[in-house]
Amino acid sequence: MLRVRAFQGLSPKPELAADVACVPYDVVNRAEAAALTAGNPHSLMHVDRAEINLPPETDPYSEIVYATAKKNLDGLVSSGALVREPGPTVYLYRQQMGSHVQTGVAAVCHIDDYENDIIRKHEKTRKDKEDDRTKLIGTLGADTGPVFLTYRGRPDIDALVAARTSLPPDADFVAPDGIRHTLWKMRERGPLTEAFAKVPLAYVADGHHRSASAARVGRERRTANPHHTGDEEYNWFLCVLFPADQLRILPYNRVVSDLNGHTPEAFLAKVHETFEVTENAHASPSAPGNVSMFLDGRWIGLSWKTDPSADPVARLDVSVLQDRLLAPVLGIDDPRTSKRIDFVGGIRGTAELEDRVKTGRAAVAFSMFPVTVAQLMDIADAGQIMPPKSTWFEPKLRSGLFIHTF
Repeated sequence: MLRVRAFQGLSPKPELAADVACVPYDVVNRAEAAALTAGNPHSLMHVDRAEINLPPETDPYSEIVYATAKKNLDGLVSSGALVREPGPTVYLYRQQMGSHVQTGVAAVCHIDDYENDIIRKHEKTRKDKEDDRTKLIGTLGADTGPVFLTYRGRPDIDALVAARTSLPPDADFVAPDGIRHTLWKMRERGPLTEAFAKVPLAYVADGHHRSASAARVGRERRTANPHHTGDEEYNWFLCVLFPADQLRILPYNRVVSDLNGHTPEAFLAKVHETFEVTENAHASPSAPGNVSMFLDGRWIGLSWKTDPSADPVARLDVSVLQDRLLAPVLGIDDPRTSKRIDFVGGIRGTAELEDRVKTGRAAVAFSMFPVTVAQLMDIADAGQIMPPKSTWFEPKLRSGLFIHTF
């Protein structure tokens, strides 16, 4: 069963929570990260993306970046912006984006549960990104960004969460993007962490690189410690666990830079050979088995019949699009490495897809129907891997509201 534990970490002073909290390191580029932190020395982005405090030509993977990150984290502690909790703590973390509300339990999970597939994955990691986070976590001796986990909900956990969140929160703010973040601290953590011992499995929803890197750091610390007992903090990593029925997945859309030598007319003829085609389609498909394509200034609907006997990965819309159109017609053989395809998170909307095509930055765009949490779990349970960029979770977890150190 899953192991979930309270931890005695760092958290911001309540009045500085909004300043310290920052978006995940990997949803912004360097320029965006610098703009978000302008005039705000307390932002944890100075730790997660320390290159923003160095000359623009600095290699983001150079030793000085990691050393600067450590210096900046130490500075947030010495200035009093981050404070050590008086004892082991579990946090309840609620996010509200419009009418959508989700409440998770922030705690630490065990790296052995990750290694032994009690915490299941659905994506591969890229070596360069995993190496980067491994170096950062190891240099800091801390997990600054939580891993987003989900599990099949349980009424007993829901009841414990509801009881605590009915009381006044310890921090509550609305971020510049309009998302509300509310935090409750629980010192009486026993019943809640004990309830998670009845949860058989958890799933990485977002944060595959952070979780893989935390596990690597734990293994490295074990090897380097001749007195390793298994009780050390490096055996645990920072997570927020949400019940699956509260989550919302947005589509992860695709744009392709060129038509692989085809004219728009010839390309559309190829599309007709494989899909049922509808002119004047809606920009967002209304059901699985449908994709909306923006080509030559208009939206075109593509649909197909799903083979119920196919495996759960092959049935995904992103797989069908890749196998029937992107690879054989547009020549995108490996979307993980091809420079001709880009991925646009659903939070940016379909207007972003139209703009990329109309401005010539792409030749064609594909608006996808979102993957469901049930599909994600089915694929992870089958030991399979989703195609790259299949899921976009919103709202994103803020980093800095709680930090696990070891």
